[in-house]
Amino acid sequence: MSEILRNERHTLYYQPLSQSRVFGALFRQMGRVDRRWSDQGSTMAWCILGAAVLMLSLGVDGEGGGAGGGEGGGAGGGSYVAAVYEHHLIGKPQPKVPLSRQEALEHMNKNLDVYEEQAAAAAKQGRVDRWWYDLGSAMAQYILRAASVLLLSLGVDWAGGGAGGGSYVAAVYEHNITWNPQPKVPLSRQEALEHMNKNLDLYEQQAAAAAKQGAHIIVFPEDGIHGFTFTRESIAGYLETVPDPKAVSWNPCSDPTRFPNTEVQHRLSCMAKSNSLYLVANMAGREDCDAQTPPCPPDGRYQFNTNVVFSANGTLVARYRKRNLYIESEFEFDTPADPQLITFDTPFAGRFGLFICFDILFYNPAMELVEKLGVRQLVFSTAWVNTLPLMDAVQFHRSFSYATNTTLLSANLRIDGMNTTGSGIYSPWGFQYYHAQEGEPKAGRLLVQKLPVLDSLRPDLRPHSLPLPPPISGDQEPPCYQQVDGECQRTVPEGRSHPEDPAAPSSPFKADMIGDNYTMVLVEGAEGNLSVCDNALCCHLQFRRRTAPQELYALAAFDGLHKNRMYLQVCALIRCSGLTPQTCGKAIDHADTLLDFQLMGNFSTRHVFPSVLGSHMYLDRIDHSGWGGRGFYMSCHELVRGLVTAALCGRAYDRDHTLTSP
Repeated sequence: MSEILRNERHTLYYQPLSQSRVFGALFRQMGRVDRRWSDQGSTMAWCILGAAVLMLSLGVDGEGGGAGGGEGGGAGGGSYVAAVYEHHLIGKPQPKVPLSRQEALEHMNKNLDVYEEQAAAAAKQGRVDRWWYDLGSAMAQYILRAASVLLLSLGVDWAGGGAGGGSYVAAVYEHNITWNPQPKVPLSRQEALEHMNKNLDLYEQQAAAAAKQGAHIIVFPEDGIHGFTFTRESIAGYLETVPDPKAVSWNPCSDPTRFPNTEVQHRLSCMAKSNSLYLVANMAGREDCDAQTPPCPPDGRYQFNTNVVFSANGTLVARYRKRNLYIESEFEFDTPADPQLITFDTPFAGRFGLFICFDILFYNPAMELVEKLGVRQLVFSTAWVNTLPLMDAVQFHRSFSYATNTTLLSANLRIDGMNTTGSGIYSPWGFQYYHAQEGEPKAGRLLVQKLPVLDSLRPDLRPHSLPLPPPISGDQEPPCYQQVDGECQRTVPEGRSHPEDPAAPSSPFKADMIGDNYTMVLVEGAEGNLSVCDNALCCHLQFRRRTAPQELYALAAFDGLHKNRMYLQVCALIRCSGLTPQTCGKAIDHADTLLDFQLMGNFSTRHVFPSVLGSHMYLDRIDHSGWGGRGFYMSCHELVRGLVTAALCGRAYDRDHTLTSP
């Protein structure tokens, strides 16, 4: 059993170390037990689990823990209790100024006080009175063994996973792709398979590695099997017909010849089945049509950027066709004529939603899954090209999870020459991520993380879980600034700004940032309060530097269409790449400056995504965020690393231009 103790800035991880995950993986490898068997035995299982919990209070756990000797217990019992503490450092504001011994001790004691609290908390988790252990040890061993066997047979393990355990284990794999060196040259089906099998070999290794760590589900990235930069004709050899699981029940591993030319699906299905986990992968799909009947393409087939999902027994359970194409529409793929919201159900965590890469920036399907269907667990395959200072993969994907209070399983490609990296497992309570740094060996990366079940429709899977938090940015409307003809006006009228107007800053200037023309003002001095406006959006910043001003920062605002397609409202505090205004808005990934700040904007949309990116792609924590006063705000204090970007990215979905708009 494990527990995470949190307060606003400190996290203590407590985890008994044992072989339970090995046994859990073994039982999963033998196959999940029929759900009816679990239902019939659940009452007895939880009664015995209650006895097991009592024995835990006596110092004995189902993983061989406890405070005592003998078989399965404490000293000599094959396990022990360990704790690690991630410390939020109380820094020294002027570290280059010498201190007396007494002054240094005063500073260090502030950190040592926190250490003392956490050491006591850890001790309470693992210390048991020896007398109670001796009294109950014999009975504890028998009850715990019986509980272990029965609960494992019902698909419940001691780590809290499985059916009814309140948590599950997820894996994402950032893939270092093996390329087709000549993607514009058409290949035969056999040649295309030889290429794809090189990537599938790596997928197979990672699926097995994830299963060994107890994963219930693994997610692979967009384009990871075949690559990209094809033409419509040159990708033809890679295409496979993917049947609709709603209309056809098919297990490619068990029935590989039912549909022709489906070798990739056969391998993926068998990976899922042999490792007894759910598997999500992206591939090139096709659907034949009558070339004489519009809108069927002249070559007689639709080509789709497709995600497929296989259950733990290898059955195809979901198919999603990417709705919002990035540049694929100019080359190899078509937009589906009947885009759908696709979800799939699992026995371990309930319902998941599917979307791909560029989809995350649009209401349909990403926000529609969350707001209309109430999906709180999302699977996201991507080939994300990082664009600092606002659109790095880990920066925005964490921001999406944070703002919507969802779990996001994000798998990206690793392509050094294209600045493509950044995968993560994000949940409302924490995250694990990977972002390749310059000079790292060129290789893939597997991430595995235990997560709480968030499906509100399956209370049976989350009996002991925390209550689901509401979305942070989407839980209320932006404030009504004034009534016009009886209707609420949600943009600030001209001439009105923050209730406490700051002193006049340096003159505003225009600068390009990720292809848009932002209005900016320089952030000067050790502390201050300033504003900048672009069209109807006004951004306000209160700040205090904790380090001497040696790097240039700007407060930036943008209210308009991004690349004539997506309507953005952005307030951002950014580090400039140099020491002149002309360098503001340029990409930079490192900084030394530590600031305390509050950033606010009078957004006209309720969909606002906050993010804080520290030096070398460090995701710093946001202290507070939400609607207050005259807009949406976030505040941060005691940043761990120098600030690269702090951003509030608003998406006014209803003001987007579609590709078919005049």
